[in-house]
Amino acid sequence: MRTVRALLVLLAVLAHTVAAEEQKRFFDDPDAIARWLSENHVPALGIGIIREGKLRQVKMYGELRKGVPAPYNTIFNVASLTKPIVTMVTLKLIDSGQWKLDEPLANYWVDPDVAGDPMHRKLTTRHVLSHQTGFANWRWMDESKKLRFQFESGTRVQYSGEGFEYLRKALEKKFGKSLAELSQAHVFTPLGMSDTQHAWDSRTDESRFARWHDKDGKEAYPYYKTTRANAADDLITTVEDYGNFAAAVTRGGGLSDALFQEMVKPQGVIEDNLLAMGLGWEIHQNLGDGEYALIHSGSDEGVRTLVMLLPKSGQGLVVMMKGDNGHQLYERLVLESLDRGKEIMGRAK
Repeated sequence: MRTVRALLVLLAVLAHTVAAEEQKRFFDDPDAIARWLSENHVPALGIGIIREGKLRQVKMYGELRKGVPAPYNTIFNVASLTKPIVTMVTLKLIDSGQWKLDEPLANYWVDPDVAGDPMHRKLTTRHVLSHQTGFANWRWMDESKKLRFQFESGTRVQYSGEGFEYLRKALEKKFGKSLAELSQAHVFTPLGMSDTQHAWDSRTDESRFARWHDKDGKEAYPYYKTTRANAADDLITTVEDYGNFAAAVTRGGGLSDALFQEMVKPQGVIEDNLLAMGLGWEIHQNLGDGEYALIHSGSDEGVRTLVMLLPKSGQGLVVMMKGDNGHQLYERLVLESLDRGKEIMGRAK
């Protein structure tokens, strides 16, 4: 019996080694990846590979500008990958007893647009983090061009950046601090994220910034320098900084086990009980062996970003790209990087 068990262990080790070698061959062939990026009109790609709960690899491919290779510490605007950061800041405050998941946000902030609607009294942090506020993504997308409840909070999932901004205003009102200050204290400083900011300031190294490109790979969009934190968008960071944050999430994020389990518990169903919304993360459930995936993506003009984590195995992938076609590269990157990549991407189709 002992011999059989030893053989099985050896086979598992060999299988892992082969997979690692295949991954190495793909990510260590810069010429092949350069051709791939060129074919898809994606000027620059940054990836972070997480194994056993730690950021093990950071790779940067392509050019920052014409003839200028993208450096290891290229700075990206990561669009909606801002939301997992704000989620963690909020959960840290909850874990320390300074904030409550199910307390009405009206205790601290009421948006003037919804002040006359009694439903605002029921809106909570849980609704915001699980995208069940009832708000449109942005108020200008609503036919009224104002913030309003399109349905009762907590009854179904509908992605909303407005919800996160509502939460930001409530947090800032209670604590008398900006979101930037709260993020610095609870996430950026503890994780050594020295290249991460909610807004541009004198510390921002513009020479390392990945400017935005269109579907033809051209720098067609004028980039802006955000001067005020937005809880839903516009975080600027590097693959290494965000990769270290993502790796920390696979290890529990420094949260109590009870709150981490609440974060990864389905709060609202997206599709057939396989896809659900947790607190701040989309959850791909039932991958087998108790594994599940936490996923978030980001998409603004000229930039595409993705983070995908497998907490049970401690695996993960962080992707940052400049170019509207970046989403076309996701599938191969996920398949090459994650053991359950094929199953996850199969669900995404």
